[in-house]
Amino acid sequence: SIGASSIETIYEGSKRRITFIDTPGHEAFSDMRSRGAVASSVGLLIVSSVDGVKPQTKESIQLLTASGIPFIVVLTMSDLPTKNPEKVKQELIRENILLEGYGGDVPIIEVSAKTEHNIKELLDLILLVADLKNVNEGTDINAPLKAVVIESRLDKGAGAKATIIVKNGTIRARDEVGCEGLIFKVRTLFNEFKKPVNEASVGDGV
Repeated sequence: SIGASSIETIYEGSKRRITFIDTPGHEAFSDMRSRGAVASSVGLLIVSSVDGVKPQTKESIQLLTASGIPFIVVLTMSDLPTKNPEKVKQELIRENILLEGYGGDVPIIEVSAKTEHNIKELLDLILLVADLKNVNEGTDINAPLKAVVIESRLDKGAGAKATIIVKNGTIRARDEVGCEGLIFKVRTLFNEFKKPVNEASVGDGV
């Protein structure tokens, strides 16, 4: 499934929040990844510093390019002695990714989940790109609701469930919402920790 979760970080002295949409990496899930790109404001192209560009990487590049959203290349496993970031960069350039430092403007950063190397720097870079590209321009928590459904299912006990990312406005429990010509009443909202919340606004996943 597609996971949506939020974190808070301090950026330039202010508390900021980032919602991550984690799409599956397996090449069979192209449709899921395309929905993730539509819902996102800033994309992260995750590439292993060891394995380099794979078929699913090429597919993600196509989806990100087609979506038109700004994105950052994130090279993982930077703690491993077998990493080869320069080789991976050349592979990305051959895929027409115009990297910073190589004549382009696509930011690239090396990180390690194991050692937490550059994790805070990645969060700062995401917010920098978001601010430079004005990705939240025109959003308003009081605007009419606009949200993207990133997954849905029918639960035998609870009925229809959907995971959404709020793009504009605010959604509240007991609101009536429309999707593909149908009207639904929101019974309950849950955050990523499965805790009930009263409302969700721009950037929230519920």
